[in-house]
Amino acid sequence: MGKKLDNLKKIKKLKKLRFHHEGINTLAWGGIALVSVALLLYRLPESKVPFWIFMIIFGSVYAIVVNFFRCPRREFSSNDVEDLVIAPADGKVVVIEEVEETEYFHDRRLMISIFMSLFNVHANWFPVEGKVKFVHHQNGNYHKAWLPKASAENEHADIIITTPEGTDILCRQIAGAVARRIVTYAQPGEDCFIDEHLGFIKFGSRVDVYLPLGTQVLVKMGQSTVGDQTIIARLKQTPHAEETHS
Repeated sequence: MGKKLDNLKKIKKLKKLRFHHEGINTLAWGGIALVSVALLLYRLPESKVPFWIFMIIFGSVYAIVVNFFRCPRREFSSNDVEDLVIAPADGKVVVIEEVEETEYFHDRRLMISIFMSLFNVHANWFPVEGKVKFVHHQNGNYHKAWLPKASAENEHADIIITTPEGTDILCRQIAGAVARRIVTYAQPGEDCFIDEHLGFIKFGSRVDVYLPLGTQVLVKMGQSTVGDQTIIARLKQTPHAEETHS
């Protein structure tokens, strides 16, 4: 009976496993190439050593790519998200600091940065609910994503979201030393919701969220985050919002 339950759990887990459409071609052609070369090496009459070396090295690389393009089904556990900021990505918190934001707000903002390694899912979620106010893609360099200068100098896409309470939030997708393609699904004027994908970044990269001063930070440096699940901050309530709650 116990073995049957374990098998049922594995089947359910496989049913939940899906891959992001951004990676379908990469996974398909990569899989075909891997199998083709492996078959050729396996048929070599002299030795099976080249086959096993190839499978260990390139099989491991392919497994990392498969993990990278996973697209897990997620739903935030609460409907009360009015003042919450949810992690837009899987990864690790690498920056929590006040910075001078000079492109849009021209004032000081609280920046929380999440670095995504090759081993993280690279889908990006909307960190707050509201309306997409502005979307802009900026070409740039490809410094290592965890460096401070990456936020301003690397290729990036900026998405400004206005919450129902009128607070503007900037979410920045940043390319890294390996990542060379940022995909942004957000469109100006569209309503956006937590649980929806904001975009996708291929390979190691980073997402910055710029929040108003006075925002309560709910994560720590080095903390791991789960996109669309981890609460990273709580926005300071506006007078209008406080009246609504009272």
